[in-house]
Amino acid sequence: MENDSAITALSALAQGTRLDVFRLLVRHEPDGMAAGDIARQLDVPQNTMSAHLGILARAGLVRSERHSRSIIYRADLDGLRALTLFLIKDCCAGNAELCAPLIAELTPCC
Repeated sequence: MENDSAITALSALAQGTRLDVFRLLVRHEPDGMAAGDIARQLDVPQNTMSAHLGILARAGLVRSERHSRSIIYRADLDGLRALTLFLIKDCCAGNAELCAPLIAELTPCC
C-alpha cells in the first residue's frame, strides 16, 4: 500500500458514521448487509448512507454486490489487512518482542 492509499482509507474512517458503518460490516462478515439495513441500524437517511458507502468503497474498505433488487455491502477485509500491515510494517524497528503484545491482542479476535 502506498501513502496516498493509506491516507484515503484513514480519511474515510476519520468520520464517525463511516467508522460505525465499517465496524458494523466487519461484525456482519461474511454475509454483509443491504444498504437499507445499514441505514436503519445506524439511524442514518438512506441517501446520506449511500454517500458514506461510496466513500468507503473508493477507499478500498467496502465492497458491494447486487443481489436481486438489493445491493449487499461487505467490509473489504483485504483492504483492512493492507491498511493494518501498512501501519505496522516497520513496527518497533524490526524488534519482534516489542510487537508481540499487539499481535497477541489481535490473535483471539481473528
